[in-house]
Formats: sequence, C-alpha cells, structure tokens
Amino acid sequence: MGKKVAIIGAGVSGLASIRSCLEEGLEPTCFEKSNDIGGLWKFSTFVSSVNKHPDFATTGQWDVTTERDGKKESAVFDAVMVCSGHHVYPNLPKESFPGLNHFKGKCFHSRDYKEPGVFNGKRVLVVGLGNSGCDIATELSRTAEQVMISSRSGSWVMSRVWDNGYPWDMLLVTRFGTFLKNNLPTAISDWLYVKQMNARFKHENYGLMPLNGVLRKEPVFNDELPASILCGIVSVKPNVKEFTETSAIFEDGTIFEGIDCVIFATGYSFAYPFLDESIIKSRNNEIILFKGVFPPLLEKSTIAVIGFVQSLGAAIPTVDLQSRWAAQVIKGTCTLPSMEDMMNDINEKMEKKRKWFGKSETIQTDYIVYMDELSSFIGAKPNIPWLFLTDPKLAMEVYFGPCSPYQFRLVGPGQWPGARNAILTQWDRSLKPMQTRVVGRLQKPCFFFHWLKLFAIPILLIAVFLVLT
Repeated sequence: MGKKVAIIGAGVSGLASIRSCLEEGLEPTCFEKSNDIGGLWKFSTFVSSVNKHPDFATTGQWDVTTERDGKKESAVFDAVMVCSGHHVYPNLPKESFPGLNHFKGKCFHSRDYKEPGVFNGKRVLVVGLGNSGCDIATELSRTAEQVMISSRSGSWVMSRVWDNGYPWDMLLVTRFGTFLKNNLPTAISDWLYVKQMNARFKHENYGLMPLNGVLRKEPVFNDELPASILCGIVSVKPNVKEFTETSAIFEDGTIFEGIDCVIFATGYSFAYPFLDESIIKSRNNEIILFKGVFPPLLEKSTIAVIGFVQSLGAAIPTVDLQSRWAAQVIKGTCTLPSMEDMMNDINEKMEKKRKWFGKSETIQTDYIVYMDELSSFIGAKPNIPWLFLTDPKLAMEVYFGPCSPYQFRLVGPGQWPGARNAILTQWDRSLKPMQTRVVGRLQKPCFFFHWLKLFAIPILLIAVFLVLT
C-alpha cells in the first residue's frame, strides 16, 4: 500500500493533488479546510488541527484531527498537502477609511455580492480596481443610477481579445516573449511592457494608469470597463479620504453624494488556522516556502502547500505541476535541495519579485519561468534545443507559440503520447468554436510578424541613426 496523504481543500488545487497522488500510487484522503469559512460540500469533514507526530523527526508523519457533525477524530498520515489557496478570508479594511462607522448606507465585501437587480436606481461606490471590482462595477452600470470606482494605485486593464481577435494569453504567454522580457535591457523591457498594456487605449486618459506602470502586477481583465468609462456610466476616482453619513470624500477633494451602498472589492487574506505557526513560518508578512510549495525548515519534507502562487498564466496547469512535484517528493522519487540551498533560493527569488512585482506582491511569480523550474525537478521540462534538432515543427510551436500545459506532458513522468499532436493543433481547437458561419479557412497568427510589429519603431530608429552616422 502507498503512503497515506491528507489533502486539505476540495477546490481545484485539492482535485489536482488527489489525481497526482493516485498517479504516484499514494493513498489520498480529502478534507475541507475549516468550518469557519464554509465548506464546498454540505456534509464535509473539516480539519481542525494538523500537528507533528511525536516521532516526526524520523517518520515525517502528521496527526490530523478532523471534525464531522460535532464529532472529532484523529488519524496519522504520512504526508499532508494544504490546498486552501490564497483567496480565503475576505479582506475588509474598515479601519483604513475614517468615518465609515458613521456611514448610513449598506457596506459589504464583494464576496457577498450576488446579482445586480437589487441595486436598481441606486448610487454605488466600488472600492478597489481589481477583477472583482471592475466586474461588479460594469455589471451594476446597467441597473444602478450611478457607479463609481475608487482606486488607490490604479491598474492596467487588459482585454481578453488581443491583436487580430486572438485570445490574449495565446499571444502573450510564450517562451520567446518571456526570453525577451528577462534578457532585454530593463529600459527596453519596460518600454515593451507599457506599450503592450497601452495597446488598446491610453490608461492615462481613463484615470486607470498605475502609479508604477513598469511593475508586473497582475492586470485586470475586463472588456467592458473602458467603454463604460467612455460612455460615462462608470467613473473612476482616487482613494477615499473620508466617509460621511451619506457621501465619500476622495483624496482629490471631490465628493460622491447620496451613496446607497459601498462594495469593498479589496481582495482576500490567507491563514492556516489548523497549523501551528512554527510549521509554515512567515517573515515580514511573507510566507517562507521553497518554490511556493515546501516549508524549508522542517526535518522532513512531508507537507506541501498547493495553489499558493499567483501568475499571469493559467491556475490549473500551475497547481497540476505543483502537485505532481509534491507527490514525487512525498513518495521519495524526488529529493529537495539542502535547507541552506532552499533558503538561499527563497531569498534570491524574493529580491527579484520585489523588483518585478512590488513589495506587496510576494506570491506573484513569472509563469513560464516558474513552470520550467517545477517541471525540471520531475524531468518534465521540454528540452528546447533538442526539439529544434529532432522535431523543428514542434519546437517552433513550443518556443514561439502559446505555452500550453501539454508542453509539460511531452516527456518525463506523466508523459502523454497525444501531447505533440495537441500542441500542433491547439490553434485549430481554439478557433473552431467561432466558425459557426464559415467564410473562409482558419486564420492562424504569425508570431514572427507579431513581434516584428512590436519592434518596428525601434528598428526603424536604429536604421535611421546608422544611415545618418
């Protein structure tokens, strides 16, 4: 029989972990996180505590205490995979807004927003310019009398439909694009990034421009917000300085009068109430995890955190690769570096994160770089130079095309024989659903011309400079 693994969390991360454990011959048992935040399943078994077994230093085992219908039980597991993610507890920073306690209208977190009908004819202020805030604001603009968004620092707003109508991630999340971003001089890389973000509209004109536009913070994806601002049905304001009984005073001195409701789209915080703080340590509000998965200071690496990263890439492939790696470490077929090497890597990566994403985005990561790091541990990283020598057609699609999760099923454990064909035909599948009225053959993108267009102006300027000199 395989090792017994407790999976804490029944969401996407938990399901990916169950699958990876089964692939490695482990025995997973799934529990919900805790009963104070509501379970995914009505009659779930919740985890109340996870503690080291008395002989943890030699066995790496854990005592897991669970609760169901008021009854508690304890069991010993060989490993634990924490899959609660980072969107757990609603963050409602009421103390940051003077006068909010005097406000007479409704006030709640975006998590409690259900549907727009009840706001018909209301005046609504949405605090926060994230994905939830923008989605709520644009939806409410169809029913509410007036909608305003208050933003402290601004944000880049991207469309899901990118150049020539192609999906944004299939054009931008590529190995070649990542190579350019990480190897070009900083000034050129920043220029390219800002140019991409402003490709659809000038953020300065819409009051959306981030305070530090070159930081690679997660952008907002909303196709309606620019049009809503342009039509005047949504307005953007700076941070709220103070609330009164019926209004909000912004930092620029303007006032939004007669507010009926304030919706705080201010994100979420995370916590592990079932774990002792010594197990997953924090430092300056940063959770210390090797590659965002393993606590580096334990005697045995038998606990893993799945889904505690954020990147400009798909979440499901990320947690899939994390859980595949974690399952192999638990099984013993993959080993981790020394404690010293893991801490050095964590410190080095944290410095880079602060440079790229800002001090507050400590769980943000570069999608392709991160996926390659994880896949290299289990032998699933595609060898690009070898592919160019042995399979140039596939290599071109892998390097210049979308970095789809099939790439991490080409080789190594979990290899899928259909991965090559899936990569070569991914554009056919992506465009096929739109062909409900066929007017010609499918028009696939040419990545050479996509990047040539980006570099056209600097290339032209360099050519003129060379001619003149």
